[in-house]
Amino acid sequence: MKHEDSMYEDEHGLKGRALRLADLVTYQEGSVVSRTVVDRKVGTVTLFAFDKGQGLSEHTAPYDALVHVFDGEAQVAIAGREVRVQAGEMVIMPAHQPHSLHATTAFKMMLVMIRS
Repeated sequence: MKHEDSMYEDEHGLKGRALRLADLVTYQEGSVVSRTVVDRKVGTVTLFAFDKGQGLSEHTAPYDALVHVFDGEAQVAIAGREVRVQAGEMVIMPAHQPHSLHATTAFKMMLVMIRS
C-alpha cells in the first residue's frame, strides 16, 4: 500500500507506537520549545513547551488552528477576546483572526493546522 504522505517513513521513530505527548517536548527555562511531529501538504501537528511567562506574539494564519493543552495553563487572545485554557482543554483559533498565546504557568500544547 502506497501513501502520498510517506506514512511508513518515520525519521523520528514516532509512528506505529503509543506515545505520551508530554514526553515528546521538554521545558527549557525562559524559552519556547517546539517539535513538529507531522508535516504534510495538508497540515501540520506541532508540540510546544512554554516556560511560564513565555508566549507567541499576535499574528494571523490562513488556516484554522486547533490548540490542545496537555499540561499547565495559558491565556489565548483571539481577535481581542481572552480565553483561558488549561490541561485537557482545547480552543480553535479561526483563520485570518489575530491571535496570541501567553503562558500563565509553564504549559505544553499540541497545535494542529489543517490546510484547505
